[in-house]
Amino acid sequence: MTHASNTHNRHDEPETHHTQNETGTHRTQNEPGTHRTRNEPGTHHTYDGPGAHHRTQEDADSHNGRVLVTKDGLPPWLDPVVHAVETVEPLQLSRFLPPADGAGRQSAVLILFGEGARGPELLLMERASSLRSHAGQPSFPGGALDPEDGDPMADGPLQAALREAEEETGLDPSGVQLFGVLPKLYIPVSSFVVTPVLGWWREPTPVGVVDPAETARVFTVPVADLTDPAHRATTVHPSGHRGPAFLVESALVWGFTAGIIDRLLHYAGWELPWDREKQVPLDWRA
Repeated sequence: MTHASNTHNRHDEPETHHTQNETGTHRTQNEPGTHRTRNEPGTHHTYDGPGAHHRTQEDADSHNGRVLVTKDGLPPWLDPVVHAVETVEPLQLSRFLPPADGAGRQSAVLILFGEGARGPELLLMERASSLRSHAGQPSFPGGALDPEDGDPMADGPLQAALREAEEETGLDPSGVQLFGVLPKLYIPVSSFVVTPVLGWWREPTPVGVVDPAETARVFTVPVADLTDPAHRATTVHPSGHRGPAFLVESALVWGFTAGIIDRLLHYAGWELPWDREKQVPLDWRA
């Protein structure tokens, strides 16, 4: 669902940067598998600002006003993602980084991993076709920081990611364990500075469309479908920019969202060789 968040809080999609170490043939045995839990003591932390690779636990439990973060109890199949989040450099995600002068509107998205009937999956939403910007485009839940979210250089993006996910999909934040924060990225066309926040859907709750004026549907995508070479393609924007795309769940996932998924699959070692010459137009349904 999605609650009435202002349209200007949504993100325009940035270009993504493929680094030279992207071979397209990288595969390890760190593939998503069946769910098992673990308990690693001593992994609770408070968030130390954007770029620190930590998590929040249960409905943004706080300690001294800070968001607690933990890797306790994560399923082992998330280990490669945790490692990727802890080691990836900003320019390995995108060539567009936040302006050095601090300009840009602070925002956050929630990259939520769950486990469904077919194994690991990601939560996505599809924007309403009536929106002025990126109508009908799939995306992560997220939006601009509100004052009540707190310091943009501390816990603010974590709070915003959970709040926006709740407002847009009806997600219960108490069932989400945040476990990582990627480096801030920049969307030049909208001047958004986006913090990707990663979470584990520890206790899944029903989700769906809250505000049809903003969201057409809320859905999950199995990671197995995202890694399937048959579902991968390259989109070419009218500007000439080429970027990764995924044809899944009757949707074309492209732009910022596809770029982040592409990089996570790559650096987690889950990526399978796929045909980068296969192109899909943005108006693929036409």
